Amino acid sequence: MNDDQQPRVRHARPADLPRLAELAAEHAVYEKAAPPAPDLAERLEALLFGPETSRVRCLVAETPDGEVVGYASCAPEFSTWQAREYLHMDCLFLRDGHRGLGLGALLVDAVKAEARVLGITEVQWQTPVWNEGARRFYDRIGATGREKIRYALPADADA
Repeated sequence: MNDDQQPRVRHARPADLPRLAELAAEHAVYEKAAPPAPDLAERLEALLFGPETSRVRCLVAETPDGEVVGYASCAPEFSTWQAREYLHMDCLFLRDGHRGLGLGALLVDAVKAEARVLGITEVQWQTPVWNEGARRFYDRIGATGREKIRYALPADADA
């Protein structure tokens, strides 16, 4: 089988934005979360492809016929305890029917490659406790889990 008959992962392009917005909406449903903003594609465009170089990276998984069926996004973050940056993988998602085919591992490998390009030695992420499939996948690729509860607080909220 030649390379054009293999699934692949590549950096997102502006033409991928409508599909990324669709996938993000599917991801939100899958994770039982609120839907993304209606103008998500425009927001992503400004963040990923705006005039200033972005810290955010977005990678897409394609089937051999070129259909974008998943994505991973990541950005550098800082660990005070380790006094160094790590690459935070914010999202990794594959459409139903495309899991278990090796695309998740390709996305993780691409995120690790982004970390190496940035001179970062560790990738961190989280997944819902109930997502057994993701947890089995992450264990299988050699990741280690740390249980924490993630909080969010609007910046304009009174404490």
